[in-house]
Amino acid sequence: MNTLRRLTVLGGLCAALLSGCSDKPADATASGFASIDITGADYATGFQLTDHNGQQRTLADFKGKVVVVFFGYTQCPDVCPTSLGELAEAKRLLGADGDKLQGLFVSVDPARDTPEVMKQYMASFDPSFLALYTTADGLPELAKRFRVYYKKVDGQTATSYTMDHSAGSYVYDTQGRVRLYTRYGSGAPALAGDVKKLLAE
Repeated sequence: MNTLRRLTVLGGLCAALLSGCSDKPADATASGFASIDITGADYATGFQLTDHNGQQRTLADFKGKVVVVFFGYTQCPDVCPTSLGELAEAKRLLGADGDKLQGLFVSVDPARDTPEVMKQYMASFDPSFLALYTTADGLPELAKRFRVYYKKVDGQTATSYTMDHSAGSYVYDTQGRVRLYTRYGSGAPALAGDVKKLLAE
């Protein structure tokens, strides 16, 4: 009986881990979105961070726009530039509605991602995109509230380290409510389609 009970508990834990970032069932995309529908989630609900221009920002600043939030770092060799490139392409695909899409990049590497570095980095993708940051002390709590994973991986020198991190993006509707979670590599057309649906609501 004890063995059966242990197996039942383990099965429940595995199911919880496999559910990932979504509180919805596996057929969540039946809502018509290409991304995972997490409407009503009690995480990733907001922030108060500084942008690369030194201005304090919250989701309320972008009311009327669909906001996409991605966590990463400027020296990322592949995932970050790919994701930001797709976000810029999604904005282009939206045409006249492109101005209603706001890209936000949150640094998980505050030691190297200075405001000047982040400003230059964002300009290479789209001048309207903003990089946001918190202190090294504030980052763990922020990551916890957004269910974001990050870990420093030492390099050959003290400054040549890399950062392992979550690769998905959160999408917020025009009222600042978290609605979708987009997996890495979903593609610009899928994201643009989801943004159109949110703008039409």
